[in-house]
Amino acid sequence: MNSHLRATLGALAAITLVGCTTDDSRVIPTSDGSDEQLIARALALELDTEYTPPPGLALHHYTSGFAKILCSAVFITGLDAADAAANVGGFTSPFDQRGHVVDTVVDYARQMVSLTLPDGVTRTAKRYKNQGCVAHPIGVDSIYYTPTEVARNLPPAATTPWPMGDVRSTAPWPAEVNRELVEQALDVGFGPAEAMTLGLVVTYKGRILGERYGEGIGIHTPLESWSMGKSLTGTLVGVLIHQGAYELWQPAPFPQWQSEGDPRQAIRIGDIMRMSSGLRINAPGDPDYDESTYADHLYYYTGTANSFEWAATRPQQWPPNTVGRYRNTDPVLANYLVRLAVEGRGEEYHSFPQRALFDKIGIRDAIIETDPYGNFLGQGYEFLPARDWARLGNLYLQDGVWNGERLLPEGYVEYASTLAPAWVADGRLQYGGAFFWVNGEEGQNLPASAYSMRGAGGQSATIIPTHDLVVVRLGKYSAARQGGQALNEAFRLLMEAVPPVAR
Repeated sequence: MNSHLRATLGALAAITLVGCTTDDSRVIPTSDGSDEQLIARALALELDTEYTPPPGLALHHYTSGFAKILCSAVFITGLDAADAAANVGGFTSPFDQRGHVVDTVVDYARQMVSLTLPDGVTRTAKRYKNQGCVAHPIGVDSIYYTPTEVARNLPPAATTPWPMGDVRSTAPWPAEVNRELVEQALDVGFGPAEAMTLGLVVTYKGRILGERYGEGIGIHTPLESWSMGKSLTGTLVGVLIHQGAYELWQPAPFPQWQSEGDPRQAIRIGDIMRMSSGLRINAPGDPDYDESTYADHLYYYTGTANSFEWAATRPQQWPPNTVGRYRNTDPVLANYLVRLAVEGRGEEYHSFPQRALFDKIGIRDAIIETDPYGNFLGQGYEFLPARDWARLGNLYLQDGVWNGERLLPEGYVEYASTLAPAWVADGRLQYGGAFFWVNGEEGQNLPASAYSMRGAGGQSATIIPTHDLVVVRLGKYSAARQGGQALNEAFRLLMEAVPPVAR
């Protein structure tokens, strides 16, 4: 990003923050994005509220995450259990914590995983229909809701042209695109064996230019995607806004915030989806992360509690739209908004993503997992094939319109792909709206206008409007560094292979 644009965004952010600050007499420092300055700026804005850590023992939570990860890897993706234990899902279950397990049972008949610890505690996770694998609370062998068999209302994939089906175009190769460089980009982007890439898809103007898959992985294999699900959640909220259920800038209508004088009533839906709500939790992405306390950011995955209730009862740490922090509270609350709207109008909740979005754009194999109370954990517990992420990316490339039908509100794609004011004020040109990452620093060999859905372990779907490209890369968590290096080199080649489009 050039210096003039950075300065302009910083000025705009400062103007926005003046209106949001509760005490105009305070001197609010600027930030260059360093941890030291991020902490100083946040302290200047901090409100006088207390932090309450999540209950339970960290090892019990880590092992809950491990059980769920193994269950999903084996029974959804189809990976070998030993391979999954060594390479998959190191975010909620760090690899160095997995050695504490003294007994592992993978029950293929019941589609259930049981992991026992030295203290006798056993953590279990079981697959439940289209809700995927769900971790159980300690001492419980079931969930607190009735699973839903989600119907797909789509034509046969094998005989339906892409993108609504599987059949790729046989039209002549685009004359303006260098085919040799594209093929080279696919080879390089898939990377060597140590990159552990499982799926790579490149589309140009909606057409698949090429794709690569790992052994045993196909175009319908759901793969771990982690925080890419945040952007999917933001898309579902966008669908609801277009349907009239919400307005982007209305106060978020959570029942837990409706008591008289509750300061959280100032938090707008648009603030939440910019990771700028200001709610107080402990998260590994914080510059002042407290490693001595188990992070709420992880507890939303592993706590086997009512995730929506925990998120909606967190206190305010900063005024909304003043400080940007990567915290799972915000996407969990966005998922809560989905449930409130869908059930509030008398509709079935678990099938809403399929009927309102997936059926519209050709997605057949998506699974969004839940907590034991049936709440979608769409902040990162979702499994989609690489092609399905490409479909979602192309919805944004097409300004939220699919086959002539508008699915997202006008202006929503611009909101998603524009840097969030609180993040700009923090000196981090990284986050936009609807839980999308924005390439404000012009990294990855891509222009600043590129934006993406990203997840831990090197998962991504990158939208490059200047070249009408969508690039999806999914792989095993433990090879994130190697996979990222390969992808960045693929981006460099694609920028040479595909000419900029006229706008």
